[in-house]
Amino acid sequence: MNFRLSPARMSRFRLKVFQSKALLPNGLLRIGAIACLVFLYLLVYWVLPANALPANAQSLAKANFAGGCFWCMEKPFDELPGVVSTTSGYTGGTLPNPTYRQVSSGTTGHAESVQVVYDPQQVSYETLLDVFWRNVDPLDSGGQFCDRGSQYRSSIFYQDQAQQALASQSKTAIAEQLKQPIATEVVAASEFYPAEDYHQNYYKTHAAKYQFYRFACGRDQRLAKVWGETASTH
Repeated sequence: MNFRLSPARMSRFRLKVFQSKALLPNGLLRIGAIACLVFLYLLVYWVLPANALPANAQSLAKANFAGGCFWCMEKPFDELPGVVSTTSGYTGGTLPNPTYRQVSSGTTGHAESVQVVYDPQQVSYETLLDVFWRNVDPLDSGGQFCDRGSQYRSSIFYQDQAQQALASQSKTAIAEQLKQPIATEVVAASEFYPAEDYHQNYYKTHAAKYQFYRFACGRDQRLAKVWGETASTH
């Protein structure tokens, strides 16, 4: 939406303000009118455009992935040009607004997951899938790395039929590449609940703890074994 006034309309407004004797009977009102004009100028040229939605906001898309501990799934996507944001959260379960403690118990059906908001004009869903696969152990049906239970399962939650088709095709390709059955599920996306604030961007806010956890959990060691030189080391 264009909030700017055309030069012609601005000129007509200026003339009305400065030439109307009814509005400007003395110097005080003239100063007030000038102040109003300045305010209007700032409003239409700076405030409204700054708060308007980005021109490409409606073209952004979402992709949901689960790959074990969500702390480890944000950074690989954050580093991709075209990714606008990543959010750690919970999805795939039945309990509304679950907490970390509830999900960790393994009784809600949710999986720790990450929601990626991206610009399809800059990064494709296929690229997101490739990054996802290189950051999970798709052969593990009992969790991921040291984290065990269905709450740590690997999953691709598709948003529409196009994502479903691409995810299914990529799963088939991975099965052929690894020559083993793939445990990662491809299912329809359900309600996504953002995790508590302290979980967001954990790899940035608690860098040392993040690196220690990642090493102690054996994540990179297992990824290297599954994917070789193409494994992620985030």
